[in-house]
Amino acid sequence: MKNLLTFLILPTFVLYSFLVVKDLSYGRSSENVNCQQDKNQIVYLFFKVEKTKSGPEKITLESKKITEGKLKSIPSFDRNSAGLGDFIISLTDASGKEIVKQLVEDPLNQNLESFDKDGIGRHKVSSDNAEFSVRYPHSGEIQIVKVEKVTHAGNQLLFNQKL
Repeated sequence: MKNLLTFLILPTFVLYSFLVVKDLSYGRSSENVNCQQDKNQIVYLFFKVEKTKSGPEKITLESKKITEGKLKSIPSFDRNSAGLGDFIISLTDASGKEIVKQLVEDPLNQNLESFDKDGIGRHKVSSDNAEFSVRYPHSGEIQIVKVEKVTHAGNQLLFNQKL
């Protein structure tokens, strides 16, 4: 009977002491908990772009949505893969430091696939207006979104807004 009590009570005390120590360590570091919550959310920004008769395209931020989850992979930005008409989306903090940068292929001139008797083919389709979206892991540091268009003369700023 004595051995039975020893085998049941001793592990209970050991387990309880580990749980108390674990809770104390979380209580000390509230900043880590907030960072962990930020990393478990995804932000979606939905844009609308329209061609204008004079000058650059008009871009509007339609909506912003935050959802629970993690991105499996964060798209990396490669300036060399940008083509003419592509958009560069920069997400910065209040001081202008870039946190996330993504490339969006030209939404007004999309490549679409079609299937006919010859097989699968690609066709470029132009439109006067389009929608596109960007997603990124939530961060409290991100304050400003900028959209630039890649042109022959360099990057042209089309949109700049505080989130």
